[in-house]
Amino acid sequence: MQVLHDAPLAPLTTFRLGGPATRLVTATTDDEVIAAVREADESGTPLLIVGGGSNLVIGDKGFDGTALRIATKGFALDGTRLELAAGEVWTDAVARSVEAGLAGIECLAGIPGSAGATPIQNVGAYGQEVSATVTEVVAYDRRAGETVTLANAECAFSYRHSRFKEHPDRYVVLRVRFALEDADGLSAPLKYPETARALGVEAGDRVALTTARETVLKLRAGKGMVLDPADHDTWSAGSFFTNPILSREQYEDFLGRVHDRLGPEVAPPAFPVGEDGEQVKTSAAWLIDKAGFTKGYGSGPARISTKHTLALTNRGDATTEDLLALAREVVAGVRDAFGITLVNEPVTVGVEL
Repeated sequence: MQVLHDAPLAPLTTFRLGGPATRLVTATTDDEVIAAVREADESGTPLLIVGGGSNLVIGDKGFDGTALRIATKGFALDGTRLELAAGEVWTDAVARSVEAGLAGIECLAGIPGSAGATPIQNVGAYGQEVSATVTEVVAYDRRAGETVTLANAECAFSYRHSRFKEHPDRYVVLRVRFALEDADGLSAPLKYPETARALGVEAGDRVALTTARETVLKLRAGKGMVLDPADHDTWSAGSFFTNPILSREQYEDFLGRVHDRLGPEVAPPAFPVGEDGEQVKTSAAWLIDKAGFTKGYGSGPARISTKHTLALTNRGDATTEDLLALAREVVAGVRDAFGITLVNEPVTVGVEL
């Protein structure tokens, strides 16, 4: 276990933003993770869990407490069952599962961050979510003071949400277990229209696993969603806002605003949600663009990505406050234009949007 004092946190985040932590502990085993958490809890010290840093917005003043960096390793396959230590690099784990000929997470290639973060956020992209393959999550329950194993149904997964996100100060994820599929080298059925179009197939078709993964990586790279230190469009947290989910009444009000602003022939993206279809999900990227915040928007050190309107980026010398000022401008502009308040996807530390 490594312990540093007054340690910079910005290099541990994909935004490369934020001040130092009073104390930074790097844990490489589950026992070290638990010991560090217990020490903080018993002393009443504020605790910040850091994995891959791809979903964190840390304030410029930093974190007055202990930042615990989870750097555990473990990739274990038993047939189609996969167990990952929380500190495993997610995109590497996806690549290894594809190499093993197993389907179920191949369309989640290129997503930055650690394996332990995936059930917290119910990470999803290109038609797949981890909730579809997660069987169990092993976590340290800070309230009970013990390690617990939660089955999929106990994780309360929903769109970009989970039991772990609902109770951020209770659970520390240690291991994640998945049930993948051996489809003779083929992917899971493709659900996302953009992926199917890029592959020249129909939604529901299967393609070679490696082809599915490589196609997703190309699609993500075209949007600045694959980490590249030389590309400031990737100095981000990926999608900064979640796609809004509206009631039918809210959607009708939204549709009226769209027609008033853009014309009666304009149809915004709309996807029925839930078994009864009584809710509608629309696109945050579409809202941002149509509210006037186009690719590359901004004149300061924090700007919208030149490749994707849903990513806010650090152009190299931004501060967290620069980033938040841009985010607040976007939220206010979308609310004024369409009556919808966007919700940030990254976790904020020491600051609020």
